[in-house]
Amino acid sequence: MSRTPRKNSNGHLEPAANIIRRLGGPIAVAKVTNVNITAPYRWQAPRDRGGTGGIIPYKHHAALLRHARKLGVKIRPVQFLPS
Repeated sequence: MSRTPRKNSNGHLEPAANIIRRLGGPIAVAKVTNVNITAPYRWQAPRDRGGTGGIIPYKHHAALLRHARKLGVKIRPVQFLPS
């Protein structure tokens, strides 16, 4: 069963949009994960537009969780999963 991704008020898909916003935005997240600046935008875009459907790739979760701890932002691993 496929889940329909949730959009936030800006039209970005969750949970990626919320995590990226809480961690300082796409530029900060790109630096932390060592990816091109376009990657965090793709993570918030629908699959039919070349995005990941709101999913941040698993290989970046650990770096983002470490960054969240440094910033004092409470993010749990389960929050990376679609609801």
